[in-house]
Amino acid sequence: MQTRRTFLSQVALLSAANALPAFNLRASDKTGARLPVVGEGEHTYECDHEWLQPPAGVVWGNTHGLCQDSQGNIYVAHTVHPSSMRAETVVVYDSTGRFVRAFGEEFRGGAHGLDVRREPEGEFLYHCDIVRCKVVKTTLTGEVVWARAYPLTDPAYAEKPIPYVPTNVAFAPNGDFYVSDGYGSNRVLWFSPQGEFLKEIGRGPGKGDEQFDNPHGLWVDTRGAEPTLVIADSGNTRMQIYTLDGRHLKSVKDEGKLRLPRHFHVQGEWMVCPDLDSQVCLIDRDYRVVVQLGDGQAINGKRFSRRTQARNEFTPGKFICPHDAIFLANGDILVSEWLPIGRITRLRRVTA
Repeated sequence: MQTRRTFLSQVALLSAANALPAFNLRASDKTGARLPVVGEGEHTYECDHEWLQPPAGVVWGNTHGLCQDSQGNIYVAHTVHPSSMRAETVVVYDSTGRFVRAFGEEFRGGAHGLDVRREPEGEFLYHCDIVRCKVVKTTLTGEVVWARAYPLTDPAYAEKPIPYVPTNVAFAPNGDFYVSDGYGSNRVLWFSPQGEFLKEIGRGPGKGDEQFDNPHGLWVDTRGAEPTLVIADSGNTRMQIYTLDGRHLKSVKDEGKLRLPRHFHVQGEWMVCPDLDSQVCLIDRDYRVVVQLGDGQAINGKRFSRRTQARNEFTPGKFICPHDAIFLANGDILVSEWLPIGRITRLRRVTA
């Protein structure tokens, strides 16, 4: 009788002899059910909605931010559910999904954007707190380096008090960084490495070029000859592209594909964009959506109406409200969703 080991050995030998593509066994979830598959062609993924679970005593709130450091550790920022016995907002896992540590009780309710940057002194986390309205730089274990609140050195904010609610941060190669005031005054602000205000990018609320409606996320895209600043102009259902010194290059509206872009992450040739309206998009160098992963718009009904459902009511393989998405070091994609009970999904790339 042919055993499973014998069968796999024969497949491997045949693949080597005939230059067949890599063989891939489809995985199962904890219940033994086959994981749903999303995407197509080279962008095909198995969808594991339960790969990351909160540690004992922590109950997910809205799962907002994601990043991965150079050692492979994964960081999840969430608001903390009211029923949670523990108040840590940042939960850390190793690259296999094993819990490592948690911290950040001071961001409870407001934990939103989260990104990591390697600097000469080491790696640091940048947190956007939408309740206390500030950007906070910490070590990878949560020690505060500095915090920057209302930008009074910006004349627009200093002359007349206007809302400031930072949602995400992007990093320039020279150490500068950019903050999207997505829930406040609809501006993008440019800062020095020390957190000193340098300049505004864009002109605040509106629908024209260089105007924003909820600039929720942003990323410095280094795929081209010159790096550019890509801004998720979410309320206007588009991306805006700028030079790093703030000159507008173009606005991109991919009708029917890009709906509510929230943030970006780049790996190799591809940009991943979490779209709050039921999907995760892969975007090419020309800022065209080439794949819509886990698109649940057709079955989700009224936008955001499924946020209040219980987890067992969610549709496997379909997203509800993707809020952040990152490429992991191994090429998989991790997705966090804006859901009151949270959800972190791993899209594991299928090789063949």
